[in-house]
Amino acid sequence: MTKKPPEERRTRMLAALSGGWVADAAGLGLHWLYSSERILDVAGQRPEFLSPRVDYFDGVFGFFAHEGKKPGDMSHYGAATKVLTDSLLANDGQLNVRDYQRRFVNYFGPGGGWQGFIDNPTRWTLINLAANEQKAIEEAFASIDTDLTDKQKRVLVQKVMPYVRRLSGVALAAPVREAINLTYKESGIQDAGVFLAQTIDRKLSPESGADDTQLPAVSKLPPLVACYAGKQDLMAQVDAAVRVTNNSDEAVAWAHCTARLLEGLFLGQALAEAMDAAAELAPDAASLAHARTSAPLDAINAGDTFGRTCYLDEAMPVSFHIISQAQSFAEAVRANIHCGGDSCGRAWLIGPAMAAIHGVGGERGIPLSWLSRVTGAADLYGDLEALIPGER
Repeated sequence: MTKKPPEERRTRMLAALSGGWVADAAGLGLHWLYSSERILDVAGQRPEFLSPRVDYFDGVFGFFAHEGKKPGDMSHYGAATKVLTDSLLANDGQLNVRDYQRRFVNYFGPGGGWQGFIDNPTRWTLINLAANEQKAIEEAFASIDTDLTDKQKRVLVQKVMPYVRRLSGVALAAPVREAINLTYKESGIQDAGVFLAQTIDRKLSPESGADDTQLPAVSKLPPLVACYAGKQDLMAQVDAAVRVTNNSDEAVAWAHCTARLLEGLFLGQALAEAMDAAAELAPDAASLAHARTSAPLDAINAGDTFGRTCYLDEAMPVSFHIISQAQSFAEAVRANIHCGGDSCGRAWLIGPAMAAIHGVGGERGIPLSWLSRVTGAADLYGDLEALIPGER
């Protein structure tokens, strides 16, 4: 971020973003187990940071997605949030959609660093980006005057694509030309390759996401909201980021609701005030009102009432119920896990919201011992400190 926030706000934001990682990792072991009764049987009142085990799912409905993961690991939601965080870090806290798309493909696509479950928005985003690339390649070759053989065209694509997936704009020309020069010395072929690279880079659609209304639309938003909180273009940036993976008007509307809630809490608004402002942007404000007035905290009943799946019209009221009724970060995280279903997806709203309210430590904040249980905690928290810098 180019403008440093006041220290109190920075502290609140750092706690909130850390709360997302903690809440996600805490729920991984029982993620997508839909039987609250089984969750209570295997985990009791402290269901956090369990090792993912397939036998938890025997005889009840659920989907075991995290084989090979260990306690403290992030879900695919956390992985996607990390990709956006890395992009924001690389661009001084500003959203660069092209950079975000490149990092998304490089991490979740073939040869990338992610090992684990791929959800529907991620799968279709990768498919759409590949299709957009192919369309741009065809358009570029249709505009090139140089007479190229089919073999030369194939080689140029092979030469160009590694750079298009790492670089953009004026930075493309020199390395692309040098790579082509290893095989073709002719300036015309090199010019065609540079034009190909620049055309692909220019024509890739910023709206690459799936027509999908599930939680990946909003789970990645906390670091983006932290960078744009209090700025007039927050919602425009939210819209752009969401459509990279979820190109759906309904998903964007729920994302605006999420962003308004987080922005309010990050800026120090009272919870009720922030929730009121967020509900005004929701596609279904009535369900949120019902969830907020359903006291006391009963996440299992909220799941029975609104649903436990990944869809935003189910997850948002459940999350609003837990945030409005829980009295501490730990209580909220445990209630979220006990509810069952897509607990890791909901964690990226519940965790940051509760940590923004209650901070770190003490009776209500993020338990200090939980912070250290997140895999790669030091690097994750270090990135957050760099993303939201304070006075030095």
